[in-house]
Amino acid sequence: MTEVVSIERDGPEATRAALERCVGEGGVAIFPADTLYGLACDPLNARGVERIHAIKGRDDGKPSAIMYLSPLAMRELISSLGERTRHAAAELLPGPVTLVISNPEQRYPLASRDDPDRLGVRLIDGPLSGVMTPLFQTSANRSGEPAPDSFDRVDERVLADADLAIDGGALLGSPSTVVDLSELDSSGEWSVL
Repeated sequence: MTEVVSIERDGPEATRAALERCVGEGGVAIFPADTLYGLACDPLNARGVERIHAIKGRDDGKPSAIMYLSPLAMRELISSLGERTRHAAAELLPGPVTLVISNPEQRYPLASRDDPDRLGVRLIDGPLSGVMTPLFQTSANRSGEPAPDSFDRVDERVLADADLAIDGGALLGSPSTVVDLSELDSSGEWSVL
């Protein structure tokens, strides 16, 4: 049975603790990002990633982003980036942006999939800020269906298959903008995907 917690009812501290516990134990959580609801698990846990693909009803090989809820949690990753990319990340994050960065260390291969030299990353602010666990994340919808922008729009099948669901109310309702910075330091080029 899915544990349901509410930011409004239970408070941010309790919901942050529930998210860290769930992900730390290998579970899958539904959580409010800044724009849409997402599914999350430990990005190094292959079983958790497999469960997310099963919940969504697909495994099309698409890469997923790693989400951070604390700038401190992504400190090591940021320090490995080139100067231009670090500067761009500082200007764009936190916010409704996914950055595709160069990943020469090939971190988080379960998220990078067939393109291990590039990695999508997000840093968001909000009631879950302060969670130190990086999250493998994707939208909390079945494949081909719209991503939910409020807790009451999360598909019942998705809700039933998660270990934890965090009710964060209504969100902005549009996906993040994806900015490819993977060539910024080598060639100076970047693009919006």
